[in-house]
Amino acid sequence: MRKQAFGFLVTLLLTAGCNVNLDLLGKPELQEVVLVKSQAKEKILVVDVQGIIGGLSMDNPLSRDGNAVSHLYSRLRKAAEDDRVKGVILKIDTPGGDVTSSDILYREILKFKEKTGLPVVGLMMGVAASGGYYVASACDTVVAHASTITGSIGVLAVFPSVSGLMSKVGVDVRVVKSGALKDAGSPFRGMSPEEQKVFEGIVNEMYEDFLKVVHERRKDALSMDELRRLADGRVYTGLQAQRLKLIDTLGYFDDALAATLSLAGLKAARVITYTYYPKKQNNPYAAVTGTPQLFEKKGIEDVLPRVGAGFYYLWLPEVKTD
Repeated sequence: MRKQAFGFLVTLLLTAGCNVNLDLLGKPELQEVVLVKSQAKEKILVVDVQGIIGGLSMDNPLSRDGNAVSHLYSRLRKAAEDDRVKGVILKIDTPGGDVTSSDILYREILKFKEKTGLPVVGLMMGVAASGGYYVASACDTVVAHASTITGSIGVLAVFPSVSGLMSKVGVDVRVVKSGALKDAGSPFRGMSPEEQKVFEGIVNEMYEDFLKVVHERRKDALSMDELRRLADGRVYTGLQAQRLKLIDTLGYFDDALAATLSLAGLKAARVITYTYYPKKQNNPYAAVTGTPQLFEKKGIEDVLPRVGAGFYYLWLPEVKTD
């Protein structure tokens, strides 16, 4: 039935005149791909956490996973069903994302570890900040490159405002509400001191949750007071993070693999990943192919997701609004 639906989708796209590369459509089921060969039968799985973390569907209508949460969940579930998978390397390259999705990823990793007893090692790539660091806290060991940008422990609340623009063009919005705070955070007007206080309370609550997650992982190295001094929202390089005991060690993929093998009690293993597009990923540094781009993008603004109103574990140096 799924194959029939897949064929129908391809036919529909071709009929609509879409210039589709059929190879990019991949197969309807997750496929195992070997990234590093070995004579050993045991496997170490590499899973990517890449891009802004969110629960909303991606722009690409042909994306198999839909979002970062689904991407991780489907791969951990498949790994749990394979007795030869003996450990996981979580390759993290993200500035974070919304609070709830970051927390779900964190909890899913903990559930996987509890269910399988397998080690999970975090490998921080270019950026593993805020929600990326939050997710890494679920790992048994965290390896970062010296130049990795990490940290940014904190919460960001974003409430875009169009009130100035609307006044210029003469547009007025009238709201009928059941309570004084029913439209708090509305983009159509300024924020009152009472509303500001309400949102600050939410931000502070989420910030405390973030600290608890990090401290649970780092309590042997950092006291809560020490952690608070470091968690003022600033970012750190991997080298700085190691000195401050926010990560475990510096290294590269080989070091993350060695750590995973050690925790799993293995001398060697095949390194694998799961993908719908096996021809496009054949080494540990290959780009993630779970979301192929079928249509040409005009610029970086078309690729990066827009940040809407909400609460984020996100390193966001600049918020661009139209």
